[in-house]
Amino acid sequence: MHYMARQGRGGDGLARFGEPGVLVLLSLSDGPKHGYAITADVFEQTGVRLGPGTLYGSLTKLVERGLIEPVPSDDRRRPYRITGAGKAALAHQLASWERIVTAGQLRLGGLP
Repeated sequence: MHYMARQGRGGDGLARFGEPGVLVLLSLSDGPKHGYAITADVFEQTGVRLGPGTLYGSLTKLVERGLIEPVPSDDRRRPYRITGAGKAALAHQLASWERIVTAGQLRLGGLP
């Protein structure tokens, strides 16, 4: 599973960023996590392994876009949490992907 969404700077704030950002938002949607915990959660939930460059590039872009924010920590690891804008962007993207999945299932004869 490797592709990037190709959409303009629309209402979801993800712009041409796509899948890695959505996976990070999905991971943070159930609470703050640091980088390694995000990577482990994404792999456990989706089977997609985010490399360090992809993960930290995604974190940087998501912070710049206001979709996540760092959480103060006494530990050397920096946790992040999803913002309200991040939740809205995730919901928008999931709804879009749901339409794609539904169309695909219908065209394949209703296969799940």
